[in-house]
Amino acid sequence: MTDSPAASPPPLDPVAPAATADWHPLPARGALLHALGVGFAFALPATFGVGLLASALLEVSRLPAGIVAGLAGLALGALVGRLRHRRIGWKLDADGFATRRGGLWRTETLVPVSRVQHLDLERGPLERRLGLATLVVHTAGTRMAAVKLPLLALDDAEALRAHLARQVEADDAL
Repeated sequence: MTDSPAASPPPLDPVAPAATADWHPLPARGALLHALGVGFAFALPATFGVGLLASALLEVSRLPAGIVAGLAGLALGALVGRLRHRRIGWKLDADGFATRRGGLWRTETLVPVSRVQHLDLERGPLERRLGLATLVVHTAGTRMAAVKLPLLALDDAEALRAHLARQVEADDAL
């Protein structure tokens, strides 16, 4: 028995109504980038803080203590970054575009389509290299003027931007 192309199921569309009922995770290829960012954010204060503290209190050389603390901060930050990356998700449904972050302290943000003003894609050099993008949804109002979803797969980011733009245009036409 041969499978014809018409018999195979269609590819999953990230913004199709049936596919958007659940939260979508960020792609795994962005985890390293997120982990490195958080790792460096941990390493810098650890390097200088522990280095200065060790030299003042323990009368040891600032450099070795700072290097050890910086490496420990980098490792701890990278671990925290990987865990945080796994806990970021998004969904698109009839209510609008939603993002979710966090494990113990979870933050969910819903942007109704009627509040969307314009949409941007941001791509730094590392994101371009990894095929990732940051979707920026600019909203009406002042509380959260923009909602950013970093490290999306480029295809998902472009599809979300196009889908939200079509919805905004349809709402504006009414």
